[in-house]
Amino acid sequence: LCLRPVESGFWLTGLFVALECRGQGVAAALMAKALATISAPVWLFCHPDLQGFYERNGFSAHPLLPQALGERLLRYSRSKPMIAMARG
Repeated sequence: LCLRPVESGFWLTGLFVALECRGQGVAAALMAKALATISAPVWLFCHPDLQGFYERNGFSAHPLLPQALGERLLRYSRSKPMIAMARG
């Protein structure tokens, strides 16, 4: 899991779990631990197939993004489907 500071919050840039550990709650536990002490907003970009996972973990789709993240989302969306989500 990687969180990067941006403007008034954080950007979750990666969350990876080994194939053999998937479906065991590892990703949710990693996020819960990493975000437990963060009161600032946390944004992420994900493939639409992962929207339900992030919603179950407290994120909402299509938030207002800081300008820098909005620009990145536009660039990334040119080559693959992506949605923005936020928590907090």
